[in-house]
Amino acid sequence: MQFIAALTIGLLGSLHCIGMCGPIALALPVPGHGIGGRLWAAVLYNVGRATTYALLGLVFGAIGYTVSLAGFQQVFSIALGVFILLLVSVPLLAGSFTGTPQFYSRAIGKLQAAMAKQFAKKGFITLFVIGLLNGLLPCGFVYIGLAGAATTGNWYSGALYMALFGLGTLPVMATLVLVKNKVSLSLRRSLGKLVPYAMVLIGTLFILRGMNLGIPYVSPLMHNNHPVSQCSKLDDHKVIECH
Repeated sequence: MQFIAALTIGLLGSLHCIGMCGPIALALPVPGHGIGGRLWAAVLYNVGRATTYALLGLVFGAIGYTVSLAGFQQVFSIALGVFILLLVSVPLLAGSFTGTPQFYSRAIGKLQAAMAKQFAKKGFITLFVIGLLNGLLPCGFVYIGLAGAATTGNWYSGALYMALFGLGTLPVMATLVLVKNKVSLSLRRSLGKLVPYAMVLIGTLFILRGMNLGIPYVSPLMHNNHPVSQCSKLDDHKVIECH
């Protein structure tokens, strides 16, 4: 279920990406003018983004391992879901996160300057590097994805979670690169209006996952933060039956 959630968050989050990262995708230095060049640009740029997401997921998955050992994984999942719902329902709360520390602003400025240098270049490697750097830009849905990666409980699952998150954004973001200016600003804004509904769905899924309701895939039973397997073992015949 958690990996399906990662794809879902990525897909729904890509509606937000259209508005935030859309201008970057539309301005990519695509080699040539044919469909082949745009296709390679879409693939390399988005693979670069997914690579950065996977590396970040590895780090947050390792952090989640510590949370899991402490026995707080379910509580963390519920708290995350409630926080996401609050961001949607209480605009003032979301607005309180707009201020950023000065050192953080400087770091983002340097990142944007590095991306600008790449846009002045040509070549397929440049497209991959732009994707790598783009994955580090601040994004609310990436933060939600990273929090979800932390709930996986280990580094490799966290990396896979965020790689799938990146894959979930691929259909919309790749289409944006391929069709370029055929996607109007009004359409991008209209799709962006769906973001609050997507956040409500994601927040609800995180809450259900942490509630231990025994609903397959949605809220599986957990024991010490691990799924319960209903098995019976017959010692005499050494048979294990799992349901």
